[in-house]
Amino acid sequence: MIPELGHFVLIVALLLALIQGILPLIGAQRGNTALMALARPAAQGQFVFVAIAYACLTYSFLTNDFSVENVARNSFSQLPEVYRITATWGSHEGSLLLWVLMLGFWTTAVSVFSRHLPDDMVARVIGVMGLISVGFLAFLLVTSNPFDRLLPAAADGRDMNPLLQDWGMIIHPPMLYMGYVGFAVAFAFAIAALISGKLDAAWARWSRPWTTVAWAFLTFGIALGSWWAYRELGWGGWWFWDPTENASFMPWLAGTALIHSLAVTEKRGAFKAWTVLLALTAFSLSLLGTFLVRSGVLSSVHAFATDPARGAFILAFLAVVIGGSLTLYAWRAPKMLTGGPFTWFSREAMLLANNVVLLAAMGSVLLGTLYPLLMDALGMGKISVGPPYFNAVFVPVMAPALFLMGVGPLARWKGDSLPDMVARLKWALAISVATGLLLPLTLKGFNPWATLGFTLSAWILLTVLIGFRERLKHSGRLANLPRGYWGMQLAHLGMAWGVAGITLVANYQQEIDVRMKVGDHTSLAGYTFTFQGTTEEPGPNYRVAKGTVEVSKEGKQLFVLHPEKRIYNASGMPMTEADIHPNFFRDVYVALGEPLDEDAKTWAVRIFHKPFINWLWLGALLMVIGGFMAASDRRYRIAVKKSEAPAGAAAQGA
Repeated sequence: MIPELGHFVLIVALLLALIQGILPLIGAQRGNTALMALARPAAQGQFVFVAIAYACLTYSFLTNDFSVENVARNSFSQLPEVYRITATWGSHEGSLLLWVLMLGFWTTAVSVFSRHLPDDMVARVIGVMGLISVGFLAFLLVTSNPFDRLLPAAADGRDMNPLLQDWGMIIHPPMLYMGYVGFAVAFAFAIAALISGKLDAAWARWSRPWTTVAWAFLTFGIALGSWWAYRELGWGGWWFWDPTENASFMPWLAGTALIHSLAVTEKRGAFKAWTVLLALTAFSLSLLGTFLVRSGVLSSVHAFATDPARGAFILAFLAVVIGGSLTLYAWRAPKMLTGGPFTWFSREAMLLANNVVLLAAMGSVLLGTLYPLLMDALGMGKISVGPPYFNAVFVPVMAPALFLMGVGPLARWKGDSLPDMVARLKWALAISVATGLLLPLTLKGFNPWATLGFTLSAWILLTVLIGFRERLKHSGRLANLPRGYWGMQLAHLGMAWGVAGITLVANYQQEIDVRMKVGDHTSLAGYTFTFQGTTEEPGPNYRVAKGTVEVSKEGKQLFVLHPEKRIYNASGMPMTEADIHPNFFRDVYVALGEPLDEDAKTWAVRIFHKPFINWLWLGALLMVIGGFMAASDRRYRIAVKKSEAPAGAAAQGA
């Protein structure tokens, strides 16, 4: 009965989503307060019913109800309980239900924390999000019902994908989806503003914290996914420009441009058309990522293998959302008044240039991701676009954005003096260039890519410090600086830290692939690795060959690593589980390959020395903290009187 209950409450949720998506929009257009008042209870009721459906699916997984096809395909009686919970979103159907649950959560949050906004604006925002929910709930019920029965019931399940049986996957998908779906709020605010024709500073201030929180969640989700791939896939990489990785990275780039554009619209009333277009783009790219992952057009460790009918449904939904929003934008864009004037050298100009560069970088990723699919669809052959293309195109395009990251926050609104800026930043630039030129010489000799990375990292760090120094001249104490400013600078500092980590690990990592039998030893980066063989051990739902590798330096044993080779019982799928010894300055990473003789005494072993790789994720964490700190700025917590004139609203610490 539990699966039937789950299916029934999804139908109820769809009906509530229809009410939420239609009646409040009609009420907002006609000024009917009764219809507008339906927005909040309908949204909250829809979220409750979707949550009940999700709980029903989770219960089916926890109780091993193999009469549910979704459970039979994605779980196993021997699967540990914690992974039965994560298996709920480990399938196409379950992950889509998680998406709808997250959308309901965001909509409910908007309904709760928007009491200070005009009723017609709230009705339109919640109504637009309701229409998005209608599309995804219809997709669930028509093509991807997670509660379909399997008769007769399976004796046991096929097991969850072994790649997903990692504790990093407990956190990664919910965080990624919170970011993906969070951009629906920015999208809804943009559509609501387009419908009403009220594109002003107040609109930007209302949507800015929601956008920043979504961006922070997406940053966290992408970082967790990178960390998971590094630990779980056994090849020692942290980013491979996989199409599904790109599918999350593209909305992140658009979202980064959006939060900067919102700052200008809020402060100066400028870039209105640009800001709205970025809001539409960020969510459209989230939907595009959904299509790529679920349509069956990609072969990826991250993608869901699905039938073409599902891809056609998502493609049609994508066409409706993108086509409809762009049509509305084209109709309203000519009526958007520009903000105050600014010179070519001003904070507005720097932010505009930054956004152009970010979109160019996003375009290069989009081209590299979609071009092979387009060529294949046109019958022009299969081609592969991999890291060489992205590294050659994306890195040079992003370099100007990182340089502007240092200049932009220090430039004045409306206009600034270039000679004055040069005087303020000349020592920062000189020290940055010197760092970039000299630091590689202390490592492995001159390297142009390392020089570029070190220069930009030092540049951002020094300009952040200069920014604090100049602010302190006016505020007197660090405690007097607004959270928005702290958040911005912390995010920029995180980027500097991440760039330094990427530069070091990309240019100075070392690796070897060796054949080792018991007692063999090899050396890498000053460490000696001694292989002590493997032992056979049982796991909860797999068999494991557990290796022992002793790591020493100058004759002194430092630590022991235990890489594993697992064979999963249900699928027979082999999996490599690397073992890593981390610290602040490096990772020592060992992975078992395949046994090279019949009695499994000799193994292929891959060893990595990864300098400063953890700086990548530390930098991402600083960016996440900065995002949440900026979103919690005091000005977003002050209720805006419904009667106040929104134009000219001030924004400090932008």
